[in-house]
Amino acid sequence: MNEEMLEQQKRRERQKRIAEMRREKERQERMFKLIKIGVPTLAFLVFLGVVFHFVVGFRLSAEEDEKKKEELAKQEAYEKEMEEIRSHPDGAGFDVTMAEDMSADDKAPQLREGQEESPLLKDAQAEEDPGALLGGSGQDQSLNSPFMEGFDSSVAALAAHSSDQTTGFSGKVRSKYGVLMDAQTGDILAMRNATERISPASMTKVLTILVAAENLPDPDLDRKVVITIQDTDYSYSNDCSAVGFSVDEIVTVRDLFYGTILPSGGDAAHALAVYIAGSMEEFADLMNEKLAQMGLAGSAHFTNSVGLYDEDHYCTIYDMALIMDAAMRNDFCKEVLSAHTYTTSKTMQHPEGITISNWFLRRIEDKDSGGLVVGAKTGYVVQSRNCAVSYATNATGHPFILATATAPGGWKCIHDHVRIYKAFFDGGGFSPDEIADAPEDDEEKEADEGED
Repeated sequence: MNEEMLEQQKRRERQKRIAEMRREKERQERMFKLIKIGVPTLAFLVFLGVVFHFVVGFRLSAEEDEKKKEELAKQEAYEKEMEEIRSHPDGAGFDVTMAEDMSADDKAPQLREGQEESPLLKDAQAEEDPGALLGGSGQDQSLNSPFMEGFDSSVAALAAHSSDQTTGFSGKVRSKYGVLMDAQTGDILAMRNATERISPASMTKVLTILVAAENLPDPDLDRKVVITIQDTDYSYSNDCSAVGFSVDEIVTVRDLFYGTILPSGGDAAHALAVYIAGSMEEFADLMNEKLAQMGLAGSAHFTNSVGLYDEDHYCTIYDMALIMDAAMRNDFCKEVLSAHTYTTSKTMQHPEGITISNWFLRRIEDKDSGGLVVGAKTGYVVQSRNCAVSYATNATGHPFILATATAPGGWKCIHDHVRIYKAFFDGGGFSPDEIADAPEDDEEKEADEGED
């Protein structure tokens, strides 16, 4: 019995081993089939991958070669243009095409001489009669306003005058110097220390673009100018605001005007001065000639186009208001002073151009002044703190000019302009019990204090 049971157990074990062998054989057969099918498939996929990589790689290589060719062509063109500019007899910083263009025309203006009359301002130039100059007592009926239909413009409007109606500013106005004038009648509506000497800081640039516009060697604002290391170094070494132009970058004259005003670029203002007059010193001479023409030589004198502090660089806040009025009578200057943003020309150094902003206009545009602030220029130096000169119209379109200096912060400067405009736009003003001197400086600082 035991033998029979042992035999049965051995039989079951043999059957179990046979079953396992069959299963193993089946697994091997399935694996063989998979390998038989999978290896060719894998090889095919690898082949497709190699072909795809080769085709795509070839295409990318071709595109890269084409891109390199285009960049090389641009670089060659740029180097050729730079070589022409460097070989110009007047040196870098001037338009390379000017010499050839002028040589064919004996009547063409010379590069360094400027012009008797701006091509942009043929009908808006004061005559050489002292009585008919800006700030004088005469009238020049040829001075027609370029910015308001029906505006009966004359220099009489610029010979601003105070009267028994002239008041002071509210004690809430933080600026220690200021003047508000009616740009149509010349009436001084309110003022505070308006005839005392100040440093105009970057408000100077209003006169810079006016003098540049009136002395352009050529009216083509798209002529090319190369930014020199002198332009960038001047801005950097004097800690000026800057557009951000690079050395040897080729920009337009138009870019220099907008760059001078919107970001208050020292690089643009220096390049513009050199383009117009050949040097900063010669351009300053043109600025002072313009001040004399305006009848302001006794109270104003400028030494640079940027607004750097200098004991000999000064004016009154009243003078600055008159300068702003004159600039707003020039079509192109008004356009520049009124721009909220601008993008400079596309160059190799800045393929998308540089987008710049007039931060004063952008910050004041949503403030309730009761009218519209059309154009403005700010300034800051330690000696005169935060300054601004602006041109605005009330709800009926009547024009006003406001200039202030020494606000203790950039936003406080804006708030001063809003507060003053709002008080006078409806024909009213500050009440007598509001009028007071500017409050003493406190210790409060603003994050934007010192912006140009």
